[in-house]
Amino acid sequence: QKGLKKKFEANQDITVELQIGAQLLEESAATAKPGQQKRLRKWADQLNKPGSIADAVALGTSQDVSDLMHACCDRQNVTTYHKILTVEVERQKALFSTWYEFFPRSAAQEAGRHGNFQDCERLLPRIAEMGFDTIYLPPIHPIGYAFRKGKNNSVTSQPGEPGSPWAIGAESGGHKSILPELGTLDEFRQFVQTAREHGIEVALDFAIQCSPDHPYVKEHPQWFKWRPDGTVQYAENPPKKYQDVLPVNFETEDWQNLWLELKSIVTHWIEQGVYIFRVDNPHTKTFAFWEWMIREVRQQYPQVIFLAEAFTRPRVMERLGKIGFTQSYTYFTWRNTAAEIKEYMRELTQTEMRDFYRPNFWPNTPDILPHELQSGGEPAHITRVVMAATLSSNYGQYGPVYEFGNNTPVQGKEEYWDSEKYEVMHWDWGRLTKIREVITKINKIRQVNPALQTTWNIAFGDTDNPQLLCYAKWDSERRNKMLMVVDLGPHNTQA
Repeated sequence: QKGLKKKFEANQDITVELQIGAQLLEESAATAKPGQQKRLRKWADQLNKPGSIADAVALGTSQDVSDLMHACCDRQNVTTYHKILTVEVERQKALFSTWYEFFPRSAAQEAGRHGNFQDCERLLPRIAEMGFDTIYLPPIHPIGYAFRKGKNNSVTSQPGEPGSPWAIGAESGGHKSILPELGTLDEFRQFVQTAREHGIEVALDFAIQCSPDHPYVKEHPQWFKWRPDGTVQYAENPPKKYQDVLPVNFETEDWQNLWLELKSIVTHWIEQGVYIFRVDNPHTKTFAFWEWMIREVRQQYPQVIFLAEAFTRPRVMERLGKIGFTQSYTYFTWRNTAAEIKEYMRELTQTEMRDFYRPNFWPNTPDILPHELQSGGEPAHITRVVMAATLSSNYGQYGPVYEFGNNTPVQGKEEYWDSEKYEVMHWDWGRLTKIREVITKINKIRQVNPALQTTWNIAFGDTDNPQLLCYAKWDSERRNKMLMVVDLGPHNTQA
């Protein structure tokens, strides 16, 4: 209903969506009581042969349909919560970590060349010198050609354009394979080992989605959702369409084999020396799978860390923490005023959330260029990274665009123009900036002050200027105490 309404309001063709709605009604009618069957099938006929599209949408989203579908819904996959709780003691990195994200294909020193793992190795001294202990790489797998996106998310790509790394899978392999341009599996292992010698762990992206070219589509078509018109369902967030990405259907009857295969992807990369995974959009997959998979993996590899990339509703983000995710992205990206920041930190540290939800603060991501960074320039970049690094013991940034202060947006959106998601970039990795200098200093301060290595111990001080945010942090033994004062206004000096 939600998707149907969004597409209708965006003036998209919803013929197939109405057919899907009719199909859902027919499926419920098969197990409903006789009186209910008649109403459900009548509605299904009205959606299949609508008098007008507007009337069909009104029917499909009506309260009568909602109520009867709820009463007749198939409860085959409903589970019961039994109050059997466990407590896990995780390694220190679960509490204190400093993340740096970059695209390995943009690591080449020469313009016009696709980066590889050897290029990434050459960047390790720079990243270590800045004080980061975790490198997160977007997907390193083969990228599909079908519906490949072009520059700036163009729906058609030009010859030679690399596509989005999140369109995973091609003839050369899927989630257990490496994009040939990046190198070999042995070269990847060497990169992981060299990073470890610099005090850095490598985190990989775990995105459960496939390009139409992914081997799974031919080998396991039952793992995908097929529409009434015979096409496979691609990813959508109306009005946005992601034709180059197919979501996996967790309601497949072959779910046991699907779950085992997805778990084997994680264990495959663990065997290559990777113990940290940034999970892409976990809230769009079934909770039961994550609870099972995380438990299964951590029984054998208790050192594994899972970061949930979930910018969604609060209760959903909390649920992911309860079922086993080690860390989570947060709303910090959009908390700007002193009042907003104080309230959000109170929620994270003084409510039951502190028992199951461990935040990781990111001032930007490849998908998100917040308005604060767009308008605030260098001062806003400095303010936001200092707050991320001192409010939360886990924080990260997407670079090098952050330390370079790149902030050109797609007009009217919180997105980067000339997004690196869709093209290979060439960076002057040796370039020095004030933002980079501040990041290096604040990371060194974090490393030697235990007060900044926990999120939970924090108190805010009063100020007579609403543009100034004052807060203190301390370690568990109260031997190390820190006082921070941040100017929230990027355009004027405050006192």
